[in-house]
Amino acid sequence: MFSRAVRPAVRAGSAAVTRTAPPNAANFATLREIEGRLKSIKNIEKITNTMKIVASTRLTRAQKAMDESRAYGKTSNTVFEQAETKPLEDSKTLFVVASSDKGLCGGIHSGLTKATRRLLAEYPNADIVILGEKAKAQLSRFASDKILLSFANVCKDIPTFADAQAVADQISLLPTDYSSVKVIYNSFINAQSYEATTLEAYSEEAITQSANISAFEIDDEALASLREYSLANNLFWAMAEGHACEISARRNAMENASKNAGEMINKFQILYNRQRQAAITGELVEIITGATASEDM
Repeated sequence: MFSRAVRPAVRAGSAAVTRTAPPNAANFATLREIEGRLKSIKNIEKITNTMKIVASTRLTRAQKAMDESRAYGKTSNTVFEQAETKPLEDSKTLFVVASSDKGLCGGIHSGLTKATRRLLAEYPNADIVILGEKAKAQLSRFASDKILLSFANVCKDIPTFADAQAVADQISLLPTDYSSVKVIYNSFINAQSYEATTLEAYSEEAITQSANISAFEIDDEALASLREYSLANNLFWAMAEGHACEISARRNAMENASKNAGEMINKFQILYNRQRQAAITGELVEIITGATASEDM
């Protein structure tokens, strides 16, 4: 038994320990939470860095394929430019939106959707063919009744002319004879920027009524093949260039995500150190308080 003189000091020491215990327990719980968040953010940073490296590696091949398809497309369209071919007025128009199935590449898909909506305001009776699930999901919200065809896994890897030809064959089987086919795609400007652009593909009737078509010796039997070939060329150009834009945008998005993750890691590391220091200080206060109470006994 303690003497009456010692009992108040013991009660005071017990009360001090009781008051400081709950804050310290809360600090330890917060430390575990912060440590878990730090680990999660560091794992995300590793993933985004890896995806950035992969995208940088694939970008060189994608740009090479884009340059080749652009050369074919420009050469094919030179014929119609010199012939002064124009789409027929008051006729049906088809939009082909060249998107992809993958995300994590910034606003590249939403930019195509906005461009398509602007064109739909000018051509309210136009129909839509979509390459890629991303643009399909966005356009289905307000123009689902206009979507005739959709293709998945078309731009999964570097597009080939065979892929474009397969899509062109399906478009040619549509029952409506479209005088104008507008291919909407992302045009590659540089490694940091792109913009939605339109390529024009004409019908046989529009080609026949060209102002300077007589300057080219084209048989009537070859007009159908010329029309399908030019459509496939434009699709190949749009798919290859859109693929390069997607890879470039994904690399930029992953680079920004890695930077943001690094900044979050620094902030949480500082917060973790402060909370840990506060917990250690609380423990020291308890030890000193207990030691002081023991000396007073």
